[in-house]
Amino acid sequence: MAEKSEKAEKEKKAAKPKKPAAVKKAEPVKEEAPAAVEAPKAKEAQAPAAAEKPVASEKPVAAPEHAPKAPKKKAAKKPKEKAVVARGKRKKSVARASIRGGKGVIRVNHVLIDALNNPYVREIIREPLRYVGPEANAIDVSVNVFGGGMMGQAQAARTAIANALVQYFDAMNLKEKFNEIDRSLMIEDTRRVESKKYRGPKARARYQKSYR
Repeated sequence: MAEKSEKAEKEKKAAKPKKPAAVKKAEPVKEEAPAAVEAPKAKEAQAPAAAEKPVASEKPVAAPEHAPKAPKKKAAKKPKEKAVVARGKRKKSVARASIRGGKGVIRVNHVLIDALNNPYVREIIREPLRYVGPEANAIDVSVNVFGGGMMGQAQAARTAIANALVQYFDAMNLKEKFNEIDRSLMIEDTRRVESKKYRGPKARARYQKSYR
């Protein structure tokens, strides 16, 4: 009886349907980073390695040999032109005359002397040059004058030109010549206008009295 019961149990087990095998779940695939992103890191890693490599010693390049340069000749220095500056005064006018080599041009305050309207003033300024002679045609005279009136400026320019001529033509002994002709050519006039007083229109004149 025991053997029959065992066979019956085995048949029951064989008759039962078999359970299907469990399907394994697929594991998610890990996405790998693109190789292009890792490329710079690889280059950075290679850079120090390349820097560590010893650089082959380069031989210095010899400079091309040139023929020695001939020494430059220094230009001859031009002789300095002689120039003289002198001063002259008259009343409130002050003039400074400069003389240098030229063609006989005379300027007063950057204006040619021939442009001055008054012929008497032109003759006063030219007076010292008339006593020099033909040498006056080989110089240029430039006068700067300020202060005072027209006649005061003309006489100041005359004195300045005379003093400048004496210094420029030092070998001609013009000082004695000018003193013999007119002492006021070289010596400045110290006279000044007397100041006005009260009870009169000028320094000495008095107002007229009238009893009528």
